[in-house]
Amino acid sequence: MTQALLHQLRSKVYAAGIVPILVAGSALFSPAQAQTALYNPITMPSSNTIDDVLTESDIPTGFGGFSRDYSITFEDSDYAVVDLASDDFDTVVTLLSPDGSTFGENDDGPDGSTNSMLFVRIMEGGPYTLRVSSYAGQGMGTFNLKVTRLRPVE
Repeated sequence: MTQALLHQLRSKVYAAGIVPILVAGSALFSPAQAQTALYNPITMPSSNTIDDVLTESDIPTGFGGFSRDYSITFEDSDYAVVDLASDDFDTVVTLLSPDGSTFGENDDGPDGSTNSMLFVRIMEGGPYTLRVSSYAGQGMGTFNLKVTRLRPVE
C-alpha cells in the first residue's frame, strides 16, 4: 500500500471516529473488534460447578484486582442461586446480562462469611456472564463457583 493511500485511509477512518488498531502488521481493527477477538469467557461445565484459581493472568478490574468470567445460558423464568466460595480471598460474584449490564451482584452471603451468594430470577433467557472477583481488588487464589437452578415444588 502506498504512503499516500495509507494516509488517505487513516484520515477517513479517524474522521469517522474509529480508532484503529494494527494487528499482526497488516489488518486494521477497531478497539471493540480487537477486544471481542481477545475476550472469551470460560463456558460453565454442564455440572454448573467449577473449582478454579483467580490469578494476575485474569482480567484487570481497573482498581488493582482481577476477575475471571464464565458464560452460562439461562432460560426465560429461571430461578437460580449462585454460590462463590474461597478460603483465599473475600469473594464478589457479579451476573452480567446479555447486553453486558450488571444484572445482580453480591459481596458477602447471608451466613456472615466473606463468601458470596446471589439469588436471581431470570425474566429473559439468553447468554449471561458470571464474573468472579475479589472485594476491593484485594486477594487472589482458589475458589468454587456453583450455580443451582431452582425448580418449583409440586
